[in-house]
Amino acid sequence: MALICVNLTYAQTPAQFISQAEAQIAKRNETGALEFYKQALLKDRTNVNALVGASLMCSRSGDKLSTAEQKKAIFSTAKTFAVEAMRLAPNNAESYYVLAVAMGRLALMGSPKEKIAASRDIKKYIDKCVTINPNHAHAWHVIGRYNQAISELNFAEKSAANLLFGGLPKGDLNTAITSFEKCKALDPTYILNILDMAKAYKQKGNSAKAKEYLNSITNLPLRTYDDPKHKLEAKQMLSGL
Repeated sequence: MALICVNLTYAQTPAQFISQAEAQIAKRNETGALEFYKQALLKDRTNVNALVGASLMCSRSGDKLSTAEQKKAIFSTAKTFAVEAMRLAPNNAESYYVLAVAMGRLALMGSPKEKIAASRDIKKYIDKCVTINPNHAHAWHVIGRYNQAISELNFAEKSAANLLFGGLPKGDLNTAITSFEKCKALDPTYILNILDMAKAYKQKGNSAKAKEYLNSITNLPLRTYDDPKHKLEAKQMLSGL
């Protein structure tokens, strides 16, 4: 029986493994999806769809790991897959998106100096993504997060960025909100984007709009492993407004 299973696995094509990965994503099983993407890459290391999928699943799976070393290793792997996809398909918007995501996850684990240094490249790659595909919903969410983060920098952090790197690309809360709203228009059930948009409206002082979006999260379908956590955060945030 084991031999039959091995032979069946060997006979599958990269496209079949990718389909199985997508089925696991639909079940909110990012770790399972990653294994199928890896199987596809064992068949064809130049398969851009498998590289992009493996990169994104590495980025999504990392937070489930227990140690900083494990997380950094899987986020580094996500970056490696993304860079390879970008090299093979320089006009593929998804390659730039997953690279920006992987670099963002790595940056969150770094020092303030490393975060500032990484932010320039993250902005460059995510801007490239929307240049190729202006309707890439999740890229607009990343752009929103970038602008939100820049708006939260204190004077010392902005001064350090100017001293070390000659400043950062512009970012502000209004642009963050506009980007989140664009993401929502393209993907109305993306819970993390709506949660971040509510935070941005709260930061801007618009509690009514923040409440509106937080309330809307309640009945949205679960699409990722982390969505239950995001729903709980929205509920807790709503109770504090």
